[in-house]
Amino acid sequence: MTPTDPTPDDLSHGDMAAVSRPGRRDDDVATIDPGPAGPAGQSGTGQPHDTGDADPLAEVLGETPDEPGGAISVLRRALGASPQLVRGIRTTVGLALLSAGGKVAVPVLIQQVLDRGLLGPDGFRPGFVWSAVGIAAVVVLGVMVASRATYVRLVAIAESTLADLRERTFAHIHRLSIADLDETRRGVLTSRVTSDIETIARFAQWGAVAWIVNPVVIVVVLGVLALYAWQLTVVVVAVLVPMLPALRYLQRRQLAAYDRVRTQVGETLTAVSEAVMGAPVVRAYGLAQRTEGRLGAAIDRQYRAETRALRFVTGIFSMSDLFGGLVVGAVVFAGVTWGASWGLDAGSVVASIFLVTLIIGPITELNEVLDQTQTAVAGWRKVLDVLDTPPEVVDPEPGVELARGALSVEAVGVGFAYRGGPPVLVDIGLHIASGTSVAVVGETGSGKTTFAKLLVRLADPTTGELRIGGAPLGDVAADSRRARIRMVPQDGFLFDLTVGENVRLGRPGASDSDVLAAFDALDLQWWVDRLPAGLDTPAGERGEQLSVGERQLVALARAQLADPGLLILDEATSAVDPETEQALTSALVRLAEGRTTLSVAHRLSTAERAELILVFDGGRIVERGAHHELVAADGRYAELYRSWLGSTRDR
Repeated sequence: MTPTDPTPDDLSHGDMAAVSRPGRRDDDVATIDPGPAGPAGQSGTGQPHDTGDADPLAEVLGETPDEPGGAISVLRRALGASPQLVRGIRTTVGLALLSAGGKVAVPVLIQQVLDRGLLGPDGFRPGFVWSAVGIAAVVVLGVMVASRATYVRLVAIAESTLADLRERTFAHIHRLSIADLDETRRGVLTSRVTSDIETIARFAQWGAVAWIVNPVVIVVVLGVLALYAWQLTVVVVAVLVPMLPALRYLQRRQLAAYDRVRTQVGETLTAVSEAVMGAPVVRAYGLAQRTEGRLGAAIDRQYRAETRALRFVTGIFSMSDLFGGLVVGAVVFAGVTWGASWGLDAGSVVASIFLVTLIIGPITELNEVLDQTQTAVAGWRKVLDVLDTPPEVVDPEPGVELARGALSVEAVGVGFAYRGGPPVLVDIGLHIASGTSVAVVGETGSGKTTFAKLLVRLADPTTGELRIGGAPLGDVAADSRRARIRMVPQDGFLFDLTVGENVRLGRPGASDSDVLAAFDALDLQWWVDRLPAGLDTPAGERGEQLSVGERQLVALARAQLADPGLLILDEATSAVDPETEQALTSALVRLAEGRTTLSVAHRLSTAERAELILVFDGGRIVERGAHHELVAADGRYAELYRSWLGSTRDR
């Protein structure tokens, strides 16, 4: 994990699950520059766009260089976000020029062999011919070496860049607020750091090489062809120019089609993720037909999007073949018909035909190059959309360090609303002395869990201020906050590691003895002894090889090892059996010793033992006090307590 990533105890079950809920569609993506906003005409990195000479790639792609949301705009922003891709570009272009020059040398040598070694006034000259063949062999070998060096260099730079891009995108997702995670589906975020970046990787490994090498080859070949026969150069250009408007049209349609493809890939991954993760529920409730129907619909939408995009690919492919054949035929016809009148000998005509075939190669590659480019642009746009989303919670540098020991909590006029939604918390004011045991109760939707999330700074209050240990929470250093404030989520989320490794996440670098000491401090050594492999017992994906209660025991041990000053328990005993609840209750009592604890609970047995109870209703604290005081007041808490007593007796 990076220093800015949330630790496991910072993540509640609600946050992990929220991203799988339907939210906004991802079809229309923002095109905000990734860096700080600059004046008009500047990119997000503050660098002015080049609005002077026309961009050759823009001409091929059919855009003005600064067309908002266009391929060139996206590529420029992508290069701004990944400057490693253009480092050493001069060396790469130099290698490409060397490779192009080598390819051109072969037709020149053919012309020399024909005109001076075979058909010249001196007739057949074997020495000259064999010398030319030897030179051609050396040139071909040089072209191979230069081409390989160009490819290896670009691939090495591309892979390094994309590895960094994956890490930065993943880290950025962890920095997003709970509102952003609530609005975006899990499959969509997964596709951003997997399939979308994979499309960029394929483009960087081959398409980028083609965009650098092929234009150089075309320019060099046309230049040499003009030296041999400018008339044939005019023929080549006259045949190829009508191809550009058609390419511009197909490119625009293809770009939009591939953007839809990337969107549908995210939708499909979301459907697959839900179908796999929810397999037990699907089987238990007989939802297989409904789930398969939903997944099938997502796959069908992706299939139709892919098919639509491939129509444009086949159009470009057919056009490349058509114009490639036309240009070769036109050069052969013109050379044979008018070559003599233009002063061209046989060697020059044959060399010109070979040179034209060198142009046809890049043209026939144009289909695949454009295909990869469009896919990569669509994928890059999606990734940049994630990176463009500004984190709402920004950690200070260097920040305030929280003191050791129990921490006080103070809220002054705290209010919070999820983006575009009604207020969830309204004018929360309270002071919790250090070392106090607090229970937060209220009906579902009353705002109690949201308040707990604000305390671990998964989001910042919309209004007001939170103070921890006397310091504004927004001024506390990230590392200090994560070390001194810990949340135990309601399902005890675990990673696919061993039990010991999951506990050790609370304090990286801790020894097995430290981990065992944490279990022992909570009187849970007996449970570790019952595990098949002790601390080395695998927890499984999301801890599913353990029961809900056992995952909670591991989460409590992790919190004990971290030794926080403020401990937040999010309904830590709401989904376990009575026997495990007894073990958890005992562990919670031990864990709370010497710390400030805030427990969010539906089971009011926790509230009975708390020193202070906060009753939330409609986003406000409507009552506060000890258990016996609130029961005697016969208010909202007494009503909740009577309802809870009735439900427990009914069992």
